[in-house]
Amino acid sequence: MPDPTRAQQIIAAARELLEQEGPDALTMRRLAERVGIKAPSLYKHFPDKSSVETALMAESLHETAEALKAAEAAAPGSFQALAAAYRTYALAHPHLYRLATGRPLAREALPPGLEDRAAAPLVRAVGGNVDTARAAWAFAHGMTILELNGRFPPGTDLEAAWATGSAGFVPTHAR
Repeated sequence: MPDPTRAQQIIAAARELLEQEGPDALTMRRLAERVGIKAPSLYKHFPDKSSVETALMAESLHETAEALKAAEAAAPGSFQALAAAYRTYALAHPHLYRLATGRPLAREALPPGLEDRAAAPLVRAVGGNVDTARAAWAFAHGMTILELNGRFPPGTDLEAAWATGSAGFVPTHAR
Protein backbone atom coordinates (compact mmCIF):
# COMPACT_ATOMS: atom_id res chain seq x y z
CA MET A 1 0.00 0.00 0.00
CA PRO A 2 1.44 3.44 -0.94
CA ASP A 3 2.57 5.68 1.89
CA PRO A 4 0.18 8.68 2.22
CA THR A 5 2.96 10.76 3.76
CA ARG A 6 5.16 10.15 0.71
CA ALA A 7 2.25 11.08 -1.58
CA GLN A 8 1.86 14.36 0.33
CA GLN A 9 5.60 15.01 -0.02
CA ILE A 10 5.36 14.37 -3.75
CA ILE A 11 2.46 16.82 -4.14
CA ALA A 12 4.29 19.44 -2.05
CA ALA A 13 7.37 19.02 -4.26
CA ALA A 14 5.22 19.16 -7.41
CA ARG A 15 3.68 22.38 -6.21
CA GLU A 16 7.08 23.90 -5.46
CA LEU A 17 8.31 23.03 -8.95
CA LEU A 18 5.16 24.39 -10.54
CA GLU A 19 5.05 27.61 -8.52
CA GLN A 20 8.79 28.32 -8.74
CA GLU A 21 9.54 27.30 -12.30
CA GLY A 22 6.25 26.95 -14.15
CA PRO A 23 4.46 24.06 -15.82
CA ASP A 24 7.35 22.96 -18.04
CA ALA A 25 9.39 22.11 -14.93
CA LEU A 26 6.73 19.73 -13.68
CA THR A 27 7.99 16.42 -15.05
CA MET A 28 8.06 13.07 -13.34
CA ARG A 29 11.87 13.01 -13.59
CA ARG A 30 12.26 16.47 -11.99
CA LEU A 31 9.68 15.58 -9.39
CA ALA A 32 11.51 12.38 -8.44
CA GLU A 33 14.77 14.32 -8.13
CA ARG A 34 13.10 16.91 -5.93
CA VAL A 35 11.68 14.22 -3.62
CA GLY A 36 14.93 12.24 -3.63
CA ILE A 37 13.65 9.02 -5.18
CA LYS A 38 14.00 7.31 -8.54
CA ALA A 39 11.35 8.21 -11.10
CA PRO A 40 9.83 4.68 -11.25
CA SER A 41 9.12 4.94 -7.51
CA LEU A 42 6.77 7.85 -8.18
CA TYR A 43 4.45 5.49 -9.99
CA LYS A 44 3.78 3.63 -6.74
CA HIS A 45 2.01 6.79 -5.58
CA PHE A 46 0.76 8.40 -8.81
CA PRO A 47 0.16 6.41 -11.99
CA ASP A 48 1.07 9.31 -14.27
CA LYS A 49 1.73 13.03 -14.46
CA SER A 50 -1.94 13.82 -14.98
CA SER A 51 -2.78 12.28 -11.59
CA VAL A 52 -0.21 14.58 -9.98
CA GLU A 53 -1.80 17.51 -11.79
CA THR A 54 -5.26 16.43 -10.63
CA ALA A 55 -4.02 16.35 -7.03
CA LEU A 56 -2.67 19.89 -7.52
CA MET A 57 -6.02 20.99 -8.97
CA ALA A 58 -7.77 19.60 -5.91
CA GLU A 59 -5.34 21.47 -3.67
CA SER A 60 -6.01 24.69 -5.54
CA LEU A 61 -9.76 24.17 -5.36
CA HIS A 62 -9.53 23.51 -1.62
CA GLU A 63 -7.47 26.67 -1.08
CA THR A 64 -9.83 28.71 -3.23
CA ALA A 65 -12.75 27.38 -1.18
CA GLU A 66 -10.99 28.48 2.01
CA ALA A 67 -10.23 31.94 0.58
CA LEU A 68 -13.85 32.42 -0.47
CA LYS A 69 -15.13 31.14 2.88
CA ALA A 70 -12.93 33.69 4.68
CA ALA A 71 -14.07 36.49 2.35
CA GLU A 72 -17.69 35.54 2.91
CA ALA A 73 -17.19 35.54 6.69
CA ALA A 74 -15.65 39.01 6.51
CA ALA A 75 -18.27 40.44 4.14
CA PRO A 76 -21.39 38.22 4.01
CA GLY A 77 -23.27 38.42 0.72
CA SER A 78 -20.60 40.50 -1.03
CA PHE A 79 -19.70 39.26 -4.50
CA GLN A 80 -17.11 42.05 -4.62
CA ALA A 81 -15.34 40.58 -1.58
CA LEU A 82 -15.41 37.11 -3.10
CA ALA A 83 -14.10 38.37 -6.43
CA ALA A 84 -11.27 40.19 -4.66
CA ALA A 85 -10.35 37.04 -2.72
CA TYR A 86 -10.47 34.95 -5.90
CA ARG A 87 -8.26 37.42 -7.75
CA THR A 88 -5.81 37.71 -4.86
CA TYR A 89 -5.43 33.94 -4.64
CA ALA A 90 -4.92 33.56 -8.40
CA LEU A 91 -2.37 36.36 -8.62
CA ALA A 92 -0.43 34.85 -5.71
CA HIS A 93 -0.37 31.41 -7.41
CA PRO A 94 -0.43 32.07 -11.17
CA HIS A 95 0.97 28.73 -12.35
CA LEU A 96 -1.25 26.73 -10.02
CA TYR A 97 -4.26 28.84 -11.02
CA ARG A 98 -3.61 28.26 -14.73
CA LEU A 99 -3.16 24.53 -14.14
CA ALA A 100 -6.38 24.34 -12.12
CA THR A 101 -8.52 26.34 -14.54
CA GLY A 102 -6.93 25.79 -17.93
CA ARG A 103 -7.98 22.21 -18.61
CA PRO A 104 -10.87 19.85 -17.97
CA LEU A 105 -11.49 19.07 -14.32
CA ALA A 106 -11.29 15.40 -13.34
CA ARG A 107 -14.32 15.66 -11.08
CA GLU A 108 -14.36 11.93 -10.38
CA ALA A 109 -10.89 12.22 -8.81
CA LEU A 110 -11.77 15.14 -6.51
CA PRO A 111 -12.68 14.69 -2.87
CA PRO A 112 -16.48 14.42 -2.63
CA GLY A 113 -18.19 17.79 -2.27
CA LEU A 114 -15.06 19.88 -2.85
CA GLU A 115 -16.30 21.63 -5.98
CA ASP A 116 -19.66 22.41 -4.38
CA ARG A 117 -17.93 23.72 -1.23
CA ALA A 118 -15.81 26.05 -3.34
CA ALA A 119 -18.85 27.37 -5.22
CA ALA A 120 -21.19 27.74 -2.22
CA PRO A 121 -20.10 31.24 -1.09
CA LEU A 122 -20.51 32.50 -4.64
CA VAL A 123 -23.96 30.97 -5.01
CA ARG A 124 -25.02 32.58 -1.73
CA ALA A 125 -23.56 35.98 -2.70
CA VAL A 126 -25.60 36.16 -5.89
CA GLY A 127 -28.86 35.30 -4.19
CA GLY A 128 -28.82 31.53 -4.64
CA ASN A 129 -29.12 31.45 -8.43
CA VAL A 130 -26.67 28.85 -9.77
CA ASP A 131 -26.74 30.25 -13.31
CA THR A 132 -25.89 33.73 -12.03
CA ALA A 133 -23.12 32.21 -9.91
CA ARG A 134 -21.66 30.54 -13.01
CA ALA A 135 -21.77 33.84 -14.90
CA ALA A 136 -20.14 35.61 -11.96
CA TRP A 137 -17.39 32.98 -11.82
CA ALA A 138 -16.87 33.33 -15.58
CA PHE A 139 -16.49 37.09 -15.12
CA ALA A 140 -13.96 36.66 -12.29
CA HIS A 141 -12.03 33.98 -14.16
CA GLY A 142 -11.98 35.97 -17.39
CA MET A 143 -10.72 39.10 -15.66
CA THR A 144 -8.15 37.09 -13.74
CA ILE A 145 -6.74 35.15 -16.67
CA LEU A 146 -6.57 38.28 -18.83
CA GLU A 147 -4.67 40.03 -16.04
CA LEU A 148 -2.31 37.09 -15.53
CA ASN A 149 -1.62 36.91 -19.25
CA GLY A 150 -0.93 40.66 -19.52
CA ARG A 151 -3.79 41.19 -21.97
CA PHE A 152 -5.06 44.50 -20.66
CA PRO A 153 -3.59 47.59 -22.33
CA PRO A 154 -1.01 49.55 -20.34
CA GLY A 155 -2.62 52.03 -17.99
CA THR A 156 -5.89 50.07 -17.70
CA ASP A 157 -7.61 50.80 -14.42
CA LEU A 158 -8.19 47.21 -13.39
CA GLU A 159 -9.77 48.20 -10.09
CA ALA A 160 -12.42 50.18 -11.97
CA ALA A 161 -13.00 47.28 -14.38
CA TRP A 162 -13.40 44.83 -11.48
CA ALA A 163 -15.75 47.22 -9.65
CA THR A 164 -17.87 47.77 -12.75
CA GLY A 165 -18.10 44.07 -13.57
CA SER A 166 -18.70 43.03 -9.98
CA ALA A 167 -21.56 45.50 -9.62
CA GLY A 168 -23.53 43.48 -12.16
CA PHE A 169 -23.67 40.52 -9.79
CA VAL A 170 -25.31 42.19 -6.81
CA PRO A 171 -28.63 40.41 -6.13
CA THR A 172 -31.60 42.54 -7.12
CA HIS A 173 -32.92 42.55 -3.54
CA ALA A 174 -29.64 44.19 -2.42
CA ARG A 175 -29.62 46.98 -5.03
